[in-house]
Formats: sequence, structure tokens, C-alpha cells
Amino acid sequence: MSTAREYAMGDAKVIPIDSARGGSAAQPAAAFGEEAGGRTGGRRPSPLSALPSPPRDARRGQDPSAGEAPDRTAAVAGRIADTVGQALSGPLGGVAQRLLGRGWEGRAANGLAFLRRRITGDYEVDEFGFDRELTEEVFLSLLRPLAEKYFRVEVRGVENIPAEGGVLIVANHSGVVPLDALMTHVAIHDHHPAHRHLRMLAADLVFVLPGVNELARKAGHTLACNEDAQRLLERGEVVGVWPEGFKGIGKPFAERYKLQRFGRGGFVASALRAQVPIVPCSIVGAEETYPMIGNARTLARLLGLPYVPITPTFPWLGPLGAVPLPTKWTIQFGEPISTDVHPPEAADDPMLVFNLTDEVRETIQHTLYRLLVQRRSVFF
Repeated sequence: MSTAREYAMGDAKVIPIDSARGGSAAQPAAAFGEEAGGRTGGRRPSPLSALPSPPRDARRGQDPSAGEAPDRTAAVAGRIADTVGQALSGPLGGVAQRLLGRGWEGRAANGLAFLRRRITGDYEVDEFGFDRELTEEVFLSLLRPLAEKYFRVEVRGVENIPAEGGVLIVANHSGVVPLDALMTHVAIHDHHPAHRHLRMLAADLVFVLPGVNELARKAGHTLACNEDAQRLLERGEVVGVWPEGFKGIGKPFAERYKLQRFGRGGFVASALRAQVPIVPCSIVGAEETYPMIGNARTLARLLGLPYVPITPTFPWLGPLGAVPLPTKWTIQFGEPISTDVHPPEAADDPMLVFNLTDEVRETIQHTLYRLLVQRRSVFF
């Protein structure tokens, strides 16, 4: 099992985790949507042709004198961007404006600049593999319509998350597929004034699945272990944990919104050592996305999975049965629970850790009951 420190960074530049907190890893592209001051050959130059070239020395951590391959890559990327820009500045520009609306040039230019940075390696990742720019430009952009249009997530109490410094988000887990964790990331980034990123602590299964491992690392997630959790918290990150684990997302539909065990409270010990607050998070709506009415345990054992769900639509409808039901979600962030009233060595006191764990669990459970009473419909 690979740990966060063994993550293969590829050729991207690696930066210390705390230096990425101030904003996007890559500098934003210039304002391409402004009107150009002059004309060339009777045609207004397209802002798409003004894409900035990446620095000569920014070559995925390579030495500037180490061959000409990066130069050729940058040149090819530049020619592609220029060709597309010239094509769209002509008659195709009018068609694109009618199809995409005003401001399409700026959006297209930003997209081409993003592609150029990815091709040339002019981007950065931290020591855990977190790629901030890829997360903001691709991952969150894909998840945002799901949160806003499909699940229509209502976010409450996001102001309880501090604007800076470490904080531990503890939430209930449900829904067969861990969509609740992804929606929580979108909720924090899009609704918090500081647009903070949620660094999730994921189960080891995530990091052995082909393809999922690399995507999880690039999105900022790491293995659910005390060492990595404490390092992230001490660096001032927003860390998310779902203590129920597979017991939560794989529980029968008849037990919906009934919290499972929170384990031994390792997340509380990490928060105590890092002296950061704990913010309880209650999520309503995820339970009904995949109502689990059965579990193919024999098949699960053969596949090495914690469960193979049987729902009203899966596997009866085939791939169509994997589509989640469009339930209405509410994500409530509760008031922070302070840990700095105790010394860091209090993390070794099992009774204190148990009491704080129970306090967090009861807070989430009571909030779930209150939200369920207020909910008028599962889908509307």
C-alpha cells in the first residue's frame, strides 16, 4: 500500500504543502476579454492569440539545459493555441458567439492557457500530490452541476468553518457511493468566503483501485491515518473525515440516518495534537440516492469489496441502475468544538478522546433528526 509520501509526482513541480494555501498553483491567465486597441489587416486580433508562453525554466522540475524536448513541446502547444485563436477570430468567431454567448473568447482563452500549462508542465503539486489548478478547473467544474442542478445542495452554517488555519470536518457517511464526500468538497469551496479546499481522509480501498488512486491524490485526498491527518491539520488545511467508513455508506436503507460506530476516535486525537477545532457536519439526502435493499455478500467476497449493493434499480436496469436518484440535499455545518482548551498530550487520554468522540457523534445525530423533521420531501 502506497502512503502519501510515496506518491509518484510525475514530472510536475513539487512545492511545500503550506505554500499552496494562498491560492491557485498557477498564475491566472491575462484578461483576454478586453477589447484590443488596434486592428491588423482590417481584423481585430483575437485574445486567444495572446496566450502567454510558459517560462522557459518551468519544465516540470527539469534543468533548463536538459535537452530540447520541453522546448519543442512548448512550441507545439503555442502553435496549436495560435492556430485555434486565429481560426476563431475570423468567421467562426461569430458562430461561436451565437452558440456560447458573450465572453466566450475569454473562457476559451483561459481553457487554452490551461491546456498549454498542462502540456508544458507549468503547474505545481504539493508533497501529497494535490494539484490545485486541476482540481479547481476540472474536478470541481465537473462536480458543480451535479451539486447545483441535480442534488440542489442547500448549504448551511459554512461560516462556522474558520477562514484560515487547520480545522477538522467530521460528517456522517451514507449512500452506497461516497458522493456525500464529493458534494461536501464542492459546498466548502463554492460557499465559503475563502474558497477553501477539503482534504479528505479516504479508505485504503480508494488507493488500490486503478485510476482512482491517482485522481484522489491529485484532488488532495490522502490515506486515513493519524500521521497524515495531523500533518495536514498542522499545515492549516481543512481536513474531512467520515468515521463510519464502509459501515455508513453500506448500511441497509432501513437503517438510514442512524449513525454507525465512530471507531476509536483517532480523528479526535489528531485534532487534539494539532490544537484545531472540530466542525460537525450533517448531510441529509444522500441516503436516498441509492436505497440499499440487499447485499450480494458472496459476490462481494469474491471481488474483495466491502459490499455489492442491491437497490430498486441496480442491477435490474443495468448501467441505467447506477444513476443516482435526484434527491434534494442539505449540508449543515455545526458550531466548532474547541480542542485547544486541552493540552496536546491530552490526545493520549482515552477517556477524554472517547468523550469528545461521543460529543461529535451526538451532535451530528441530533442535527440529522432536526433536518429530517424540517424536510418536506425527499425530492423537492
